[in-house]
Amino acid sequence: MARKGEMFSGLTVALVTPMNSDGSVNEAQLRSLVDFHVEAGTDCVSPVGTTGESPTLSHEEHEQVISIVCHHAAGRIKVMAGTGSNSTAEAIRLTKSAKKAGATGALMVAPYYNKPTQEGFYLHFKAVAEAVDIPIVLYNIPGRTAKNMEPEAICRISESCPNVVAIKESTGSMDQASQILSASELTVLSGDDSLTLPLMALGGSGVVSVAGNIVPQDVRAMITAFQSGDLKKAQGLHHKLFPLCRDMLSLSTNPIPVKAAMALLGRDCGNVRLPLTPLSEKEIQALRATLQKYGILKG
Repeated sequence: MARKGEMFSGLTVALVTPMNSDGSVNEAQLRSLVDFHVEAGTDCVSPVGTTGESPTLSHEEHEQVISIVCHHAAGRIKVMAGTGSNSTAEAIRLTKSAKKAGATGALMVAPYYNKPTQEGFYLHFKAVAEAVDIPIVLYNIPGRTAKNMEPEAICRISESCPNVVAIKESTGSMDQASQILSASELTVLSGDDSLTLPLMALGGSGVVSVAGNIVPQDVRAMITAFQSGDLKKAQGLHHKLFPLCRDMLSLSTNPIPVKAAMALLGRDCGNVRLPLTPLSEKEIQALRATLQKYGILKG
């Protein structure tokens, strides 16, 4: 079956949002992150998602970050801009803004907190898809939104909306991913670094990665190895990456650990915003040991 959203296959990195010491967005550092991923061979960057601290950015900052990333990318790398909201009108406004800025596509989280019905999910995404002619990637992460978009609703959205082309699948359920792959034309991307290879074995096409902020070449190499049929190499890279992802991301809520890791690796992007809080000294030492074990931080 041909997949609608194969322009987003491979490695998309969920970008952190760099912050200055006064808590404002560090625009220069944001541009340098784009350059870093262009040079690393990352296929696409995704600003202002969960990793980009979208819940604590103002609407103006949200649009500012997307605009900076799109303009600095300048066609050198794809941009999957986070434009989801639990308000349909707000989601439409943000998605229109992202299209105007030049985004390749929009990553739209399922409406959170207000817990729509499956019909509500369908009508929400249908309204955005009809209002903005841009490729849309659904983002289903019930651990954060408090409500699962069921496969039937996801497939219904795909059938009704030609510009809904892919889904970032973050349920952790291989059965749900299998159902979406079997019953729709959507490209399926892993929303969990540790499940990228298992999901690709089912027919998935890549990942929207947190670990890619620090080891993009390794994540991309795993995807490329699998796509080229070198399963042994792909498995080897999976088993290399797995302990890093498990031990780093289990320390605290994303993006707290990955921002701390970037600071340890000499790519400090500032602190997280409240109500997120930095790692404790004990947690930083554990993270340091994880990065040293992986081989990207010297002892």
